[in-house]
Amino acid sequence: MTSRASCLPCHHREAAEARLPPLARLVAVLVLVMGLAPAVMAATSGPRHGLSAFGDLKYPADFKHFSYVNPDAPKGGRLSMIGTSGLNTFDSFNAFILKGDAAEGLTLLFDSLMVRAADEPDAMYGLVARTAEVAADGKSVVFKLRPEARFSDGTPVTAEDVAFTFATLKEKGHPGFRLVLADVVAADVLDAHTVRYRFQGTLTRDLPLTVAGLPIFSKAYYTKIDFAQTSLVPPLGSGPYTIASHGQGAFIQYKRRTDYWARDLPVNRGRFNFDEIRYEYYRDRTAELQALKAGTYDLREEFTSRDWALAYDLPQIRDGRLVKLTLPDESPSGAQGFFLNMRRPALKDVRVRKALDLAFDFEWTNKNLFYSLYRRTWSFFQNSDMMASGKPSAEELALLEPFRAQLPPEVFGEPYRPPVTNGSGQDRSKLREAAKLLAAAGYTYRGNRLVDSKGQVLRLEILLFSPSFERVVTPYIRNLRALGIDAFLRRVDTAQYQRRLKSFDFDITVQRYVMRLTPGNELDTYLSSRAAGMSGSRNLAGLASPVVDALIKKVIEARNRPQLLAATRALDRVLRAQHIWVPHWYKAAHNIAHWNKFGRPSEKPRFARGVVDTWWYDAAKAQALRAK
Repeated sequence: MTSRASCLPCHHREAAEARLPPLARLVAVLVLVMGLAPAVMAATSGPRHGLSAFGDLKYPADFKHFSYVNPDAPKGGRLSMIGTSGLNTFDSFNAFILKGDAAEGLTLLFDSLMVRAADEPDAMYGLVARTAEVAADGKSVVFKLRPEARFSDGTPVTAEDVAFTFATLKEKGHPGFRLVLADVVAADVLDAHTVRYRFQGTLTRDLPLTVAGLPIFSKAYYTKIDFAQTSLVPPLGSGPYTIASHGQGAFIQYKRRTDYWARDLPVNRGRFNFDEIRYEYYRDRTAELQALKAGTYDLREEFTSRDWALAYDLPQIRDGRLVKLTLPDESPSGAQGFFLNMRRPALKDVRVRKALDLAFDFEWTNKNLFYSLYRRTWSFFQNSDMMASGKPSAEELALLEPFRAQLPPEVFGEPYRPPVTNGSGQDRSKLREAAKLLAAAGYTYRGNRLVDSKGQVLRLEILLFSPSFERVVTPYIRNLRALGIDAFLRRVDTAQYQRRLKSFDFDITVQRYVMRLTPGNELDTYLSSRAAGMSGSRNLAGLASPVVDALIKKVIEARNRPQLLAATRALDRVLRAQHIWVPHWYKAAHNIAHWNKFGRPSEKPRFARGVVDTWWYDAAKAQALRAK
């Protein structure tokens, strides 16, 4: 799990036409904390200032700051913006439990042992921990803490707090923490400033960095406060910000700590420059956009291509008061699509699932709804060298051959790619293919509806929370109905949406899985058999495949990049042949509109958006803006 510092800019890369809130807390915390955590070498030669996966660290022990920051950036001003979790309200300041809807930005409150460098694919450097030393057998890691580390009330951050945090998250935290910490046996307090984590099993490669990225809680504070309950009482943290004020469902505002103990550390120099960071909440996205135009807040990432193409033709843009900015994103684009809940009897048959893929006309959708701004997704590791292509290599075959009898033949040929339609919106040739698959699955027509052998109508509900996605779903439903499927849209509020996802009470929904540059334990939470049966897990499709489990293990066991690539590509082939989703689209960029009163470094971090923690308030620009 990455720390607060590393996760801040890194989850802002939805390629969707709407922000997607499924399991928002897990997206914003577990995935960002664990999902972006780099893998770690099996052993280190003595204590180190940082850890990396398969190679040397970019930054030496005496580095002064990350290269993508301005170390002399001024402090001050306010950044007011729209968050990216997709929630339009909040009722909790606890982002680490299953209950409630957590507010945006809570990771600003908490430090961790180490933080991620956003210009390296897999490297972390010490924050609360001065050094880390991984045992030769990979079964433990020892962190030496900085004695000067402090919580915001002035009390010291100690090894007792680190050990308490681990025990609390494993016992009372979101179920996802129990998954990723399952093989972490204990956190031993060796002295006030030394903690040792011990691991079990053979899949320990990622665990040192997983625990290095956990937030650190105050044992004294949470001895008095019930961690397992939602609360709107600002929690005690040790990070660069505290909660200054909030209006439930309207805004949350953070204030920079002038007494922040780690402000001058190399990992923080030139970062966290705003005196105030404020997240605004609106009930719908139209109101969001209008409020930006009116100058009610400062910055918005645009996820709707139609709006990006048309809604920003404004005098404020033309005269430079409002800036329209596209930032490249070199991270894997992830896997977004209509995910099919295989716990439902109708969706257990792979032929039905493949027919649902054939019914989606991406070419029409991209041209008519998205202004051709997107590209089709087909891989779970899209926009990276980890996705499968061509026929399996010898290394991939070595991993796949033991399971040949359990796999469809297509796994051993060209990997599956979604069909390319004629762009008419209702490609009859593709619908005929889909109809043949449904017939082979045992469905026949009763009137204009498909029924199974028991006479049950094939009925599928697509569950959404956002009205902005309806324009994508409606044409898809039209094609499904043309096939005889009784498909319909169900839009609910975000709270009900979250509850239904946690209990897997849906047929089809939209989800995006963010894949990191060095995949590891997070694949377990997305795709493993044990996650399929765990309430609140991110395995929405209910995939329970021994082959997938075995290949996830190979990914986590990889000790070098070639081994990792062979394992991810083999896994990608198997996943694509399972047809657990109808793939959507991706865009390897951030579309951002902001009022022209900010400065930013000349170098953007390769694998992060960089807005919250590397930009700054430019007083001269702000003055010029006011003059206009």
